[in-house]
This record gives sequence, C-alpha cells and structure tokens, in this order.
Amino acid sequence: MNVTGSSESLPYRIACLCDLRDEHGRILLLRRAKSPNMGLCSPIGGKLDVETGESPAQCAQREIMEEAGIEVSIERLHLIGLVSEQAFEGKGHWLMFVYRVLGPVEVTRTQIREGTLEWFEPSEIDALPLPETDRLIIWPLMRRHDSSGPGGRPGFFAVHIDCRTPELRWSVEQESPTPSR
Repeated sequence: MNVTGSSESLPYRIACLCDLRDEHGRILLLRRAKSPNMGLCSPIGGKLDVETGESPAQCAQREIMEEAGIEVSIERLHLIGLVSEQAFEGKGHWLMFVYRVLGPVEVTRTQIREGTLEWFEPSEIDALPLPETDRLIIWPLMRRHDSSGPGGRPGFFAVHIDCRTPELRWSVEQESPTPSR
C-alpha cells in the first residue's frame, strides 16, 4: 500500500544506519544534501548491496568507510535495532539494521557527496531538523536502550512503522531488556 492507501505493490529496500560517537560522547550525523530526507540530519548509512550478497554488518562497515572515511571492524558493530518502514514517502518499504560502533571514533571529514558530517551532543538531537520517523520513534528508542544491555552496552529494539497515512503509526515488536512500565 502507498500513502494514499491503494494496494499498489512497492519495492522493499534493505539498509543500515550507523551510530558513531566520539571520545566526548558526541554523535555523528549527516545533514543530507540529497533525497531522501534532504536538509535533515540523520545517522550515516545506506542501502545494502544485495547483488553481491553483502551482509547488513558488511554494509555498515562499507558505509562508515565511504561516508566517514574510517575503518571499523565488524566486531565493533553492535546491532541495536531493526526498523521496518511500510510505504515510506509512498515509494517503498524499508528494513533498516541500526548499528552502534562500540568505542569512540575519530572522524575528521566534514564534506561528502551526500552532505555535511557534524558532531552533536546527545542533548542537541531533539532540536535538530530530523526525519519525522527518527524524531518520534527511532531516537527515543535508541535513547531508551543506550546502555540498557549487558555490561552497559546498548540494548535492542525492533519497531514497525506504518507510513501509509499522514499520522505515523508504529508498534515496538521487541525490546531487550524490556523497559519497566
């Protein structure tokens, strides 16, 4: 279904989002110069290369190298979330693997083809121009599970977001650990 509710078949895309932090705990975001989300801030990431059989972690590793210019071992990539978006912008469905790079990174690059890389304090995130799904759903889940896992590592969440109507609907399908209500 698309935004208008028709039963038109839409393509499914697989991607990764990468949460990189520096030694001060600041978060690296990309102020996008291209669609989707032009002019908005989002984590670096990109589409999985399905033709080569690339894994989601390999996709994250490649995107970090392409966009941030640094090598990160797969062992440092910690899967913190799965996000499925139904009919995003009426153009397609997305399945996104969200990774946190364990330990600080040093990124000196600022300008890339996709936009401008900038560091932000976690407290600044809500004041930034963000995609609506990120502001309402993804960042709150990332904050909730920031260090909720074993040994202070990030926890895990899986969320399905229905983008077919102007008002987003979502359901958290899994959280670990389960937050106390």
